Amino acid sequence: MTTAASRVLTIGLELGDGQLIHQWARAGGLPVIAGLMERGRWSWLETSAERLHISAWPSIYTGATPGEHGVYFTFQPEPGLQGYRRFHPGLYGKPTFWRLLDQQGRRCIVFDPPYSHPEEGFGGHYVYDWGSWAHYLQPGSIPPDLLKRLNRSCGCYPLGLEANDLGFDRLDPADLAPRLVKSVAAKAEATCWLMQQQPAWQMLFTVFGETHVAGHYLWSDQLSGDPERDRNTPMFEVYASLDRAIGRVCEAAGNDITVMIVSGDRVGPNHAGWHLLPEILERLGHAAGPAREEAPQPAAPRRFDPVKALRDLLPKEFRKNLARKLPTRLRDKLAQRVDTADIDWSRTRAYCLPTDLEGYIRVNLKGREPQGVVEPGAEYEALLDDLTVALGELRDPQTGGRLVAEVVRTDREFPGARRQYLPDLVVKWEAGRPIHTATSARVGTVSGSSPDTRPGTHRGPGFLLAAGPRLPPGQSEGNGHILDLAPTVLAMLGIDKPPHMPGRVLEEFLP
Repeated sequence: MTTAASRVLTIGLELGDGQLIHQWARAGGLPVIAGLMERGRWSWLETSAERLHISAWPSIYTGATPGEHGVYFTFQPEPGLQGYRRFHPGLYGKPTFWRLLDQQGRRCIVFDPPYSHPEEGFGGHYVYDWGSWAHYLQPGSIPPDLLKRLNRSCGCYPLGLEANDLGFDRLDPADLAPRLVKSVAAKAEATCWLMQQQPAWQMLFTVFGETHVAGHYLWSDQLSGDPERDRNTPMFEVYASLDRAIGRVCEAAGNDITVMIVSGDRVGPNHAGWHLLPEILERLGHAAGPAREEAPQPAAPRRFDPVKALRDLLPKEFRKNLARKLPTRLRDKLAQRVDTADIDWSRTRAYCLPTDLEGYIRVNLKGREPQGVVEPGAEYEALLDDLTVALGELRDPQTGGRLVAEVVRTDREFPGARRQYLPDLVVKWEAGRPIHTATSARVGTVSGSSPDTRPGTHRGPGFLLAAGPRLPPGQSEGNGHILDLAPTVLAMLGIDKPPHMPGRVLEEFLP
């Protein structure tokens, strides 16, 4: 394959809202992006974020489906584990596109891709969790001294906020927006500094996480897409600063680059009913304890748990402030211990996994979970069928409308070698209005307010914008898939896609 570009600059936008970007740029509010659109090509991208929202980034990196790479959320199950654990190194079932480029001698710089970790043998420049919105590892770099030199030259990341510390707390837009504007500029400065450390780079991948924060906390259904009407909104301020930052990075990269801007999803209203699922599973008789209509059976004696007892005694705000001071690993371990303290695994057939959008349900399966009770095969299939039907019957008692848009079987939607690292069922909610109450003949009525009051959350589709001196301007809009990004970047640098990548090379983005 012939090399299509001498150098490729790939800019990722976490939860970057392609719909708003497209409208604001076309109307003149984002001049840098508008210029790229005029001399480049735009494609909307189908995305696995529609069903497993955080799986989009690992899918972009590896060009593999969630069933093949096995990563979809901050906390995940895995075979041989009862419950779940935090994202950690070694989870990916496939190599990233920058690892493949590095193996073929292409010089790479990689900066802050979320849900990523160092890969053995990578010889490029790689900085992780410097300015990520949610830290999954301790900040670090390859080579090891690169992060220290970055901080000495550019300073530490200035946002001063981090997702793991905040949980679902609301943030003041008047305070948050200036922080994000400053942080966007800092990310651009740091990206330009990294270019100077490897002047002969051929592929640079940098990710702006500030759009993720803006999407959750600054999004509003009152945004019109008209930059004149939206100009004074916090969301537009952040995207305007991003537009300037992209211009600065592109200018520093030089005229011979192909620039690609990609997002795996966009923003929509945060309306979900995942918080009702634990009680729904209990009412259906699949969680710890018998079904409500059956005669109660003697429960196994519960071991006294001092951690849970202490949690119940301490005020909520005090617990949260105390947790923020603990190391992440210890905090996660204590949280899981408390979360599972009340589960009687001997009588639990299905349970909920941590989430902040979709409902994730895991079967307590024999041979996979150490305390599994459900037999593989017919019993497993019958349980998934029963749950699918029961969840589809849930209604809004005020309107009579369905609450569940779709129940996804991951063994069918995302087959692959690492499917066992995913939930068994994914519950997609109707997003038309907030969900506080669910009712059905089998479940009765279950009510509760979501602890997540952030206004915005993940939706599809994603997008890809590309422009460069060798790319003929098309000014056309196409359709692709997030799985197409990795093989296309490889093709731009003269490398054939490997067999594990089902996506296509976007030939319309090549000369």
